[in-house]
Order: sequence, then C-alpha cells, then structure tokens
Amino acid sequence: MAAGMYLEHYLDSIENLPFELQRNFNLMRDLDQRTEDLKGKIDSLAKEYTANARTLSSEQKLSILRQIQQSYSKCKEFGDDKVQLAMQTYEMVDKHIRRLDTDLARFEADLKEKQIESTDYDSTSSKGKKVETRQKEKKTAKTRSKVKSSDEDGSPKSAQKKVKLLQPGEFNSPANNFGNVHPSDVLDMPVDPNEPTYCLCHQVSYGEMIGCDNTDCSIEWFHFACVGLTTKPRGKWYCPRCSQDRKRK
Repeated sequence: MAAGMYLEHYLDSIENLPFELQRNFNLMRDLDQRTEDLKGKIDSLAKEYTANARTLSSEQKLSILRQIQQSYSKCKEFGDDKVQLAMQTYEMVDKHIRRLDTDLARFEADLKEKQIESTDYDSTSSKGKKVETRQKEKKTAKTRSKVKSSDEDGSPKSAQKKVKLLQPGEFNSPANNFGNVHPSDVLDMPVDPNEPTYCLCHQVSYGEMIGCDNTDCSIEWFHFACVGLTTKPRGKWYCPRCSQDRKRK
C-alpha cells in the first residue's frame, strides 16, 4: 500500500474525532456546572440549617438533611459520569494512536520489503551479467584453443612435412594465384582485433593450415582452401609467392 493510501485512510478515520471530542468536553463541562450548582444549594441548605437549628422542628431538620444528602448523591453521580466521559475520551484518542502506530509499522514493513525486492533484483541482474560475461569468455577461450590446435597441427616443424599439391608450373603469375582465393571460404567467426592474420586472405588462423618451407616467407601460414589444398602434401611445400620467386632464380 502506498504512503498516500495509508495517510488517506487514517485521515478518513479521524475525520469525526474532533466533533466527538468536543461533544464529550461539552458534556463534562455541563456536568461540572451542574455539580457546582448543587454545591451552592448544599451550602445554602447547610447555612439555613445551622442558622435556624434551634427554631426548626425535627421534621424540618430531617427535610433539610435529606435535601443535602440527595444533593451530595447527585454530585457523586455527576462525578462518576464525568469520569466515564473522561475514560471514553481517552480510549477514543488512544484507539486512533494505536491505529496510527499500526499503520506506520505496516508502512515501514512495506518499504523494507520493496528495498529487499529491489536489492534481490539488482543482485540477480548483476549475477546474470557476470554469468553472461563468463560464458562469452569461455566461448572466446574455446575458439582460441581450437585456432591454436589447428596451428600446431599444420606446423612446418612437425615430422610429417607437406608436399606441394600444385606444381610450380601451375602458377603462371602471382595475380592468377591470388585470384584463386574465395571469400566464401573464410569462416564467419568473432575475431580478436589483436590476433595476428595469415594467408593470402589476411584472415586469422582457422581450420587446417599449411606452412611455407621458405624460412624468409613473409606470410608463412596459409589456409588449405586459399592455396587449393585438400590434404597435407608430402615433402617440401612453398606458397605461391615463394614459388614464383624460386622460378625467377
């Protein structure tokens, strides 16, 4: 429940409280006035009794004493009624105070619950972002591991050396060799901008690759598809550029 709702309901409940308090106070004031009137009557009767005690008959004396006694009884009744009104007024105010305390406690509980829900949501959202980040890091690590593995398999230092699948005569010119590179052969994968590129296509390492046996080769590593290979060749293998350079020599 919103704070406005608590306040609105509480104001509705105490709307008639001022009128009820005013009514009780007026009744108590009236009882006080009636009690004061009776006290004045008692004083008059007492003075009459003491002044004329010798001249009054027994019946007159008893009549005055009865009137005084009845007046005192009325004063006691008025006092009891006033006490009852005072207690009623106190209970009336105390009831609204207790309700206000209860509403405040509920309002504070609602605020704490909303704060806890907000904290849980922020914590869950933060955990979700961390999990997502970890998953992305794992995927990147797996991709790099695969690339590294493929590099090791195609290493020119390995025991099983590749043999040229294409004879030097098949490469008429460097331009023809470069034309054999198909962009569709390049895998669509996320690339680290800091990762080195290889081959005639200037892409990162992926899949099977072959190393040029020319130690001075500027590129060194090539994708099978980019140089027209399907299997690992036997013997020494030179890239198209190095093959052209060897022919010129």
